[in-house]
Amino acid sequence: MTAPSPEPGPLPGGLTLRAMVPNAITAAALCMGLTGIRFAVTGEWEKAILAVVAAGVLDGIDGRIARLLKAQSRFGAELDSLADNVSFGVAPALILFLWSLQDLPRLGWFAALAFAIGCALRLARFNARIDMADEPRKAAGFLTGVPAPVGAGLAFLPMYLWIVTGSGAPATAAWPAVDSEVFRNPLLVGGWLVFVGFLLISALPTLTWGKLRPRRAVRLEVLALFGLVAAALLTEPWWTLIAICAVYLALLPVAIILYGRVRRRRAAAAEPAPPTA
Repeated sequence: MTAPSPEPGPLPGGLTLRAMVPNAITAAALCMGLTGIRFAVTGEWEKAILAVVAAGVLDGIDGRIARLLKAQSRFGAELDSLADNVSFGVAPALILFLWSLQDLPRLGWFAALAFAIGCALRLARFNARIDMADEPRKAAGFLTGVPAPVGAGLAFLPMYLWIVTGSGAPATAAWPAVDSEVFRNPLLVGGWLVFVGFLLISALPTLTWGKLRPRRAVRLEVLALFGLVAAALLTEPWWTLIAICAVYLALLPVAIILYGRVRRRRAAAAEPAPPTA
């Protein structure tokens, strides 16, 4: 008489393809940032910048795809933070050091470290507050400090200007007699990099996409504007990136004013009502 065969147990579980898609995009963004460093080592500056910009685009969609597929996880959040630190902290710092700051090895390296550390601290602060629903700026729809991808884009502003005013760039009325090497000055680049690193870790309230709510009457115009910006990125990427940086910097005081109004409304709501007679 043979012994009865054991009943089949549950099959070993695994990650579904749906859950892996956002993490795969995050890994691709990490690879883009590292590839930007590789291009910088070989002196291909434009490709290095575009690699980091591509990492920013991938970083902007991985979280939205995770929410769309309902595939959020703690692992994905930690992977995203680590990828951001490499792609938007370490990669820009090394690219700018190899491009300009190595002419002043000591001061230039300290400027690169300041930016990289600022990005790491900004991401650490974001992770520490990710579960704090009552954080004042977060509850009002603002961010605290400049986001890491935006900080990387701002850090490259001297390189954008250097490219459009370089010897290979066509002469324009806007830049008739500008020496492109001015924007490669290590003192200028180092000071700018430290300033952007300060913006990363600052307590300044910054606008989010949720705060940009165009009126119903101009929504079609806003859609057309986004389409034109996308076309401009393909035809004139460097001028478009310069314009985006200028607009973002101009919006920083606007965010401070708007958040000041929110704070005043909160303070007025928290005041006790005057006693009735």
